[in-house]
Formats: sequence, structure tokens, C-alpha cells
Amino acid sequence: MKTTIRLLAGTAICLMASVPAFAEEYRIAVGDGAGGTQEALGKAFVEALEKESGGAMTGKLFLNGQLGDEQDTVTAAATGTLDFSILAINNITPFSPSVGTLTLPYVILSQDDAEKVTQGEVGRRMVEQTVEDAGVRIIGWGYSGFRVLTNSSKPVSTVADLQGLVVRVPKNEIMIETYKSWGINPTPMAWGETFAALQQKVVDGQDNPYMTVNAMKFYEVQKYITDLRHIFSIEPLIVSEALFESLSDDEQQQILAAGQAATKASAAFLREQESRIRDELVGRGMEIAKPADDEKEFIALATGTVWPKFYDQIGGVEVLNGVLASLGRDPVQ
Repeated sequence: MKTTIRLLAGTAICLMASVPAFAEEYRIAVGDGAGGTQEALGKAFVEALEKESGGAMTGKLFLNGQLGDEQDTVTAAATGTLDFSILAINNITPFSPSVGTLTLPYVILSQDDAEKVTQGEVGRRMVEQTVEDAGVRIIGWGYSGFRVLTNSSKPVSTVADLQGLVVRVPKNEIMIETYKSWGINPTPMAWGETFAALQQKVVDGQDNPYMTVNAMKFYEVQKYITDLRHIFSIEPLIVSEALFESLSDDEQQQILAAGQAATKASAAFLREQESRIRDELVGRGMEIAKPADDEKEFIALATGTVWPKFYDQIGGVEVLNGVLASLGRDPVQ
């Protein structure tokens, strides 16, 4: 009996020694609500981080912009007052302009394109550039799908149909200029103000992926969807570079591995869920229209007008051509 007790005690001591006394819990800002790709990316990251670190590190998600608007969280992470944030890529662009290449209209034409660019050499260069420019490090990528246009006024299939609509856009020059190329002056607005503005009809519409439209319950205040494919929404997971540099090499590798696992999980989540979410939105009374003539008028106006305006801002036309080359497409002349 004494021998058994000693063995059990020894086993307990070994187990206690292998489990951290407490986990370091990091705060993770999330712009969207529950049920969307941002939350899915965050959950996958936390699960992978706990596994990679043996329980020494974990995270807590703060949904619906509880820790500030998405652009504000970049500043907070850069100054070391926030640990992690998940946000739309257009909200990093003001801090690291070369990332804006991925928000130029009709550069990313499919989910496969989005994965290939972000997980390849182009993505690695953007990670390095964002650390240098913004003081934050991209450690994972979320994929949310194309930003479809929603509105409460009328069906939209052509550029002419857009006229007269008041459309909310993020405070992002490229996205503003895209709508201007289609003949309207959009209304730049913080993400946290958008639902109320739609509800009160301060604006008629906005654009975001199906997953975000559902997660933010825009079906309560919007009726019509236009299945535009001008921007594929990519949602980086960023970490404060100050925090990252304060960690040991092993801890850094654990965070990077967790980010890679979360990236793969996000890609699978979108493929599995987007069509179901689209059907749910129709079931909730939303009507979906396809752009006329395979979107050719939208494409011609946006690429012909918007791309040249931003060559200098993104670091030169060669930056865009590098992305296009990685996708097997012809360069801009």
C-alpha cells in the first residue's frame, strides 16, 4: 500500500510539473460579431495556441469591436496596449500601403487566388513590410469571400442602377475611389457606426461578404444583394510586434504555428459555410441579383480608373505586377 501511495504521489508531482501553473491569456480584438469568419479564425487560433504551447498560452476573443474600431486596434497593437487583432485587410492599408495591393478591385478573383497570394512569397513580403511600417506582425490570414453589395432601396445589376444610392464604405481611399469610378460618391464611415446608419437610413447600403452580412445581422435592415466580386475580403490576424519580440524563440514559433493552423481552418470554414449562409440570407427575405454582362462594365471602370491612381501608393506598378505574376496573369503595361 505504501509503495502504491508513493507511486501515485510521484505521478501527481510529475503531472503538476508538466502543466503550467497558469496560462498567459491574451486579448484578441475582433471587429465582427459571432458566427462569422473572423470569430472562426479567432477560435481556431486560440485552440491551436493552447495546443502548441501545452496550455501555457491562450486567448480571449472580444467580438463586435469591443476593443475599438478595426483601424484603432492596429494603433493599439503597435503601441503595445493590445495583444492581437483580427480585422479586414483594408484597415491595415493606411498604416502599410503596399498591403493595399490586395484591396485593388479585381486583383483577387477567387478564394484560390487569395490563399495563393497570402500564403506564398507575396504574403511573406507583406508580413515583413507590415512589421516595418505599422509595428504589427501578420501571423494568420482569414478568408471571408467577396464583398457583395447590399442595400435597402432597389435591385442593382448595372452601374446605372447604382446611381442615387448612398453607400457606406470603410475609410479606405482605394474602396472610395472604386465607387467613384462607378459614378457615385460613397460615404466613408467607421465600422461600429454602420448598422445604425443602415437602420436609420442615413445610408442605403454597404458592401461586405455574405458571412459578415449574416454575422452582423444586416438582413434586418437590408433587402437586396448584388453579387459583386470586386474585392475578396481577407482578414489578417495581427500581433503586437512589441509583444512578439518580448517572447522566447519557442513561444514565437508556437504563435506562428498557431497562426498557420488558424489560416488553414479559416479557408476550410469559408468553403464549408458560405453557400449555406447565402441560402440562409435568402430564407430571411434577402434578394440576390447577378451583375449584368458578367460584371464587365464594373470591371472595366474600376481597373481602368482605380489601378493607375494607386501605383505610387502601393510602392509602384511592379508591386501589382508581382501579385499578378504570382497568379499567372499578365502584367500591367
